[in-house]
Amino acid sequence: MLSAFRQGFSETGFVEGRNVAIEFRWAEGRYERLPELVHDLVRRKVAVIVTSGGEASAQAAKAATSTIPIVFNIGGDPVEAGLVASFSRPGGNLTGVSSVTTTLMPKQFGLLSELAPKAVLIGVLVSPENLGAMAESHIAEIMSAGRAVGRQALILKASTDVDIDVAFEALIQGRVQALLVTAGPLFVTRMDRLVAFAARHALPAMYFRRELVDAGGLVSYGSSTAEGYRQMGIYAGRILKGEKPSELPVVQPTRFELVINLRTAKLLGLDIPQSVLARADEVIE
Repeated sequence: MLSAFRQGFSETGFVEGRNVAIEFRWAEGRYERLPELVHDLVRRKVAVIVTSGGEASAQAAKAATSTIPIVFNIGGDPVEAGLVASFSRPGGNLTGVSSVTTTLMPKQFGLLSELAPKAVLIGVLVSPENLGAMAESHIAEIMSAGRAVGRQALILKASTDVDIDVAFEALIQGRVQALLVTAGPLFVTRMDRLVAFAARHALPAMYFRRELVDAGGLVSYGSSTAEGYRQMGIYAGRILKGEKPSELPVVQPTRFELVINLRTAKLLGLDIPQSVLARADEVIE
């Protein structure tokens, strides 16, 4: 995704190593490291901070500085999260991209139910940090979506590698028949583990980013990650040129992608309904 960010940056005239320097800090899914990493950037007096770790990293940056411009990428509503005053006029020193992945969870649950019609119990892996203050409300929406289609949702929260191990064990013990992996930076950095687990236990799994389907996952539904990063690069460049984050509207996706991996479906012995295939934006064969 860094290439997409750099592309957006270059569209505003900035090229790393030529007329701008980029300092990278990686939390690698360890949310407790975020305050330390952000404070380090503040001490270095960077011109703009770009966060890509969901609401947790945006909140950490907001807590660290009220003067350095911040460009975020989160899955939820930045107004509900208290990051901006409004989508159109953010105010303050933050703006960025909302991929609205948290609001897509009921839709993802419904699509997974169509793909796995015999799955009565569906496991749902969630990242509390990514869902933020509205976590319980979003979880309630998933439960409601399950009841609407006659399915039961087993909610499992994970913030660490140990939590993922515990969730895996619960999924096995609970004999779940399908898996929904919702948005979260931890799940991106651990995508190979998640995809391998689903394959090992023959679980039809829905993901929030197409990268997990490219890695062998069954299906994803969400906005384009690359486009979100490109928009972040554009905003970072515009701010460096003098525009104020308070006056740059929060970017929202205009389209969503349904990506299906037919090779994985074949390995699972799963026949994808024609009604779902017809809606797919891309099919990996």
